Amino acid sequence: MAQLTAFGKEIKKRLVDVDQTQDWLIEQVKQETGLFFDGGYLYKIMAGKRNAPTLSAAIRKILDLQNDEQNGTIYERR
Repeated sequence: MAQLTAFGKEIKKRLVDVDQTQDWLIEQVKQETGLFFDGGYLYKIMAGKRNAPTLSAAIRKILDLQNDEQNGTIYERR
């Protein structure tokens, strides 16, 4: 099993904070983007095995996370 990236860990933490599941997030991303998205794809994004800017942006929007592009740090919006 691959190690999660900082973004992957933030996704997991934020899902706990908002009391939602990965399945919920997957459905929200599908609705937001109209693109194919499943658990395997989510895992690859969280593990850094897949670069998907459109899907990652949708995840950030849905979970209300912002990305500091300069250093890759992800912050929760307040």
